[in-house]
Amino acid sequence: MNVFASVDMEGITGLVDRQFVTPGERFYQRGQELMTNEVNHVAEAAFAHGCTNFIANDSHGKMNNILIEKLHHRVQLISGEVKPYSMMQGVDESFDQVFFIGYHARASMPGVMSHTMIFGVRNMWLNNELIGELGLNAFLAGYYDVPVTLVAGDEGACKEAEALLPNVVTAPVKTAQSRSSALCLSLEESKQLLQLKTEEALLKKNHSPLKLKGAPLLHIEFANYGQAEWAALMPGASIESGTTVAFQAKDIKEAYQAMLVMTELAMQTTFC
Repeated sequence: MNVFASVDMEGITGLVDRQFVTPGERFYQRGQELMTNEVNHVAEAAFAHGCTNFIANDSHGKMNNILIEKLHHRVQLISGEVKPYSMMQGVDESFDQVFFIGYHARASMPGVMSHTMIFGVRNMWLNNELIGELGLNAFLAGYYDVPVTLVAGDEGACKEAEALLPNVVTAPVKTAQSRSSALCLSLEESKQLLQLKTEEALLKKNHSPLKLKGAPLLHIEFANYGQAEWAALMPGASIESGTTVAFQAKDIKEAYQAMLVMTELAMQTTFC
């Protein structure tokens, strides 16, 4: 049993604002410890229930947050950037299941530090289906016929997963009180929940990959027109209306990389 885990940071228990997820901020080192711990809890349970190969892809920020020196000794780590497929770097048809750990709700939705890739994105669609990072990543896993079987994160992310992914197992480790506060499970409670839900995901038999119908049409709505202008500089992209940029892709892999380029370009916008 081969497991690929995409590990974000905003959905880890106890992490409630940018001080925990931003290098140089007051609580960032604590955030790294807690993030690494949650990967270890999931991996420990996975190895105990049939997993033989577990690869974790650090999927937050500069993607070098997980502390390899404190990581479970059997977990292999994909760390650093630039990655051609970002949060899903390394996934392919050799995997049996995909786990999302530390995930958050999409932009414009309630949830702890909710966003989609960058804070300049308001909404994102694939073939008119409103999605966030979770959905986009699940569709890329589906390209390889690999189902997303476990989603751990805040309650908003878990609800988003349940609406999109039939039979997915979710592990809500905190519940938003606002975008920067949460009711968090204790470390022991979150460990127990993560390990229980990991076992359930691995033993469940009716998972199915999330598949796109037809060539994907990507739309990204940005927060301001300057961001849309920058994003539309990518060949094949155009401003469709307002601050929404469209891109017709040949497959989900091309759509995924188009999203990466468009959001990177959008971040060049200044506000002075």
